[in-house]
Amino acid sequence: MAKNATPSETVSIDSPDKSRTVNPGEKRHLEHEIGENYLSQSVKMPVTVINGDQPGPRLFLSAAVHGNEINGVRVLQRVADRYEPNEIHGVLVCIHVANVPGYEAEERYLPIYDRDLNRSFPGLSSGSEASRMAKAIYDQFIGPCDFGLDFHSSTRNKLALMHARADMDDDGVSRLVDAFGSELVLSGGGSEGSLRREATKDDVPTATIEMGEEDRFQPVLIERAVGGVENVMAAHDMLPETEPESSGFLKVLEDGGEKQWLRADTGGLVEMKWGPHPIVDGGETVCVISDHFTREKRVVEAPYTGLLIGILANPRALPGRPLFHLVKLSEDEREAAKSTFEDIGFQAQRTFHWMGEAGDDIVESTLDAGEEAGEREPEEK
Repeated sequence: MAKNATPSETVSIDSPDKSRTVNPGEKRHLEHEIGENYLSQSVKMPVTVINGDQPGPRLFLSAAVHGNEINGVRVLQRVADRYEPNEIHGVLVCIHVANVPGYEAEERYLPIYDRDLNRSFPGLSSGSEASRMAKAIYDQFIGPCDFGLDFHSSTRNKLALMHARADMDDDGVSRLVDAFGSELVLSGGGSEGSLRREATKDDVPTATIEMGEEDRFQPVLIERAVGGVENVMAAHDMLPETEPESSGFLKVLEDGGEKQWLRADTGGLVEMKWGPHPIVDGGETVCVISDHFTREKRVVEAPYTGLLIGILANPRALPGRPLFHLVKLSEDEREAAKSTFEDIGFQAQRTFHWMGEAGDDIVESTLDAGEEAGEREPEEK
C-alpha cells in the first residue's frame, strides 16, 4: 500500500483562497493560488488531480518550472486528458505550469530579479518571492507524493536529446528512470534547491526529463514522453491492465564521466554535418564554421566517438559559444545506440531547421510530398 493512498482517502488541497478536495473516483482541474502579483491579484497555477477508484501510489508530473520550456506542458495536457479515475490505481497529480509568471512572460526565470524557481525548493514561507512560491507548490503537490517526473527542455538556442537527469544511486529513482525508458541518464544528485534533488532527499524519488528546445512543441518527443509516463505508471502498478515495456539502449553517465561541450573558436555561420543519427565517430566532422564570403572555413571534429546530447540551434556562432555536447560511447554502446535511433526515428523529431543531414532529408521528403500533391488532379466538388 502506498503511503498516501487508501481506498477511502480524499486528496485535500489547501490554499489561501479556499480548501478543496478530490474524492476517490474523481478527476478535478484546479487553479491553485501560489502567490500574488503587483496588483494584489492571485497568481494561480493549473493543476489536474485524478484520484483513482482503487488504492495505489501517488505520482506527480511537473512542467514549466522554467517558464519557456513547454514541451512538458503539452505532455501533461495529453496525460491529464488521457486517463480517468476508473483506469488508475492511486493518484496522478499534473502540475501543468509551475512557473506561472515566467510562462506568461515567455521567460525561463521568474521575471522578478530573474530568480530561478528550480533553485528555490522546497521553499520558505518567509523567504523570497521564488522561495514562497516554491513552498506553496512543494507542500501541497510534491511532498505528499511517492515519486515524480519533472519535465524540462534545453534553453538558449540549444536542442537537447531526450535524456534523464537523476540520482541513479537511489533505488527508487533508478526504478523510475528504467521504466520511463530514456536512452541516456546523467546521474548525479542535482543542484541544491532543484526540484528533483530536494524531493529525492525527502523520499520522493524524482527524475528530470530533458527534451528538445524551448518555446516549441516537438510532437514525436511529446509522444515518446507520454508513452514514458504510461510505462512508469504501469511499472508502479498504477495501470493494472497495462503491461510495462522493457527499455532498450541505456547509458548511465556518472558524475565525472567523459562528456564535454565543444565550443567555437571563431565567429561565423555554422553548418552541421552530422547525421542521420546523433552519433559521431572520433575525427568525424561535426560542423563547419564559415565567414559570410565563404573564404574562411573552420572544421570542428569530434574528439572521440560519442552521442550528441546537446546541439546548437542557432546557426550563428561567436568564439566560445557551445556547438554541441558530446558523451563518449564505447564501440558496443555506439552500435546499441545506432540500433535504438533507427527504431525510434530520430529524424521524426521534426526539428527541421537544425538537424544536419537528418534535417536535409526531412525537408526533401516534405517538398517531394508537396510536389506529388500538386501533381494530383483536383477532386470534383
